Order: sequence, then structure tokens, then C-alpha cells
Amino acid sequence: MACTRRAVVLAASALPLAGCGFALRRAPQFGFHSIYLALPAGSALGTELRRQLQGAGNLELIGDAARRAEADVVLESGGEQRERIVVSRTATGEVREFTLRLRFAFRVRTPAGRELLPETTIVREIDQSYAESEALSKEQEAQMLYQDLQSDIVQQVIRRLAAIHT
Repeated sequence: MACTRRAVVLAASALPLAGCGFALRRAPQFGFHSIYLALPAGSALGTELRRQLQGAGNLELIGDAARRAEADVVLESGGEQRERIVVSRTATGEVREFTLRLRFAFRVRTPAGRELLPETTIVREIDQSYAESEALSKEQEAQMLYQDLQSDIVQQVIRRLAAIHT
């Protein structure tokens, strides 16, 4: 009897989730089979984007510039820009708070030049408190915050790539 009651309760609690459109996140399905990333060498965001696209499993990532014409789409970018802006200072002029900003502009085209996604800029920012007495730890914190911003931008780029159909 207790097992039957438990089964009924579990089934009843699953109904609202099914009705709201809830589904587990899956690997993105792209409308193309291969991509070439025209990104600057040494770009941390570019490295993470490559890894995420390779992990998708259903997409060939072309890394050789000589094979660029073989790709279905080409993602072009000048790279990311990191900014650190002073937001507030103490009465003595010491920095109290920064805004960390990461900006990534890109566009997607076919190798023939047909534009699939026009120049798009994704900007993410976050505030960080600062104390001169904790400068080393605050610098490490800033690097971790930039990494979080970068991961968020990479996920947004992947979602936008998944919306493209050639």
C-alpha cells in the first residue's frame, strides 16, 4: 500500500513539469556540419569555444586555414576585449569597486561570403569590490570572474550558432 501511494505521489509531482515544457538540456543541434573559427591565436575565449564545439560531437571543427573553404560556415572575430573600470573610490582616493567587462564581437558567414549572422556583440559585466590590502586575492578573484563571464559568452555564442540554418 505504501509503495502504491508513493508511486501516485511521484506521478502526480511529475505532471506539472511535463506540462510546462521542462526538458533536460541536450547538446545543441546545428544546422550545418562543419565550422571554421577565424579567431586570433592565444584567445582564451576562442580556446573555450573550440573545446565546447568539439564536445558537441555532431560538428566538424576545421582548424586548418587552408581548408577554410571546405567549412559550411565561418565564424570571424577579432577576439575578446577585457575592461576594468573604476566605479567608486574612498575619500582618500583608493579604489573601492571595479566593473569587470568582457566584450566579444563576431559574425558568421559562408565561405562564399553570404552573411548568416551579422556583426554581433555580446557584452557581459560584473561588479567587484576592491581593497588595496587584499590586492593579490582580488586579482585572483577578478581572473575567476572573467572566466565566468567568458563561459557565459561562449554558451551564448553556441546558442546563436544553433539557431543558424544554412
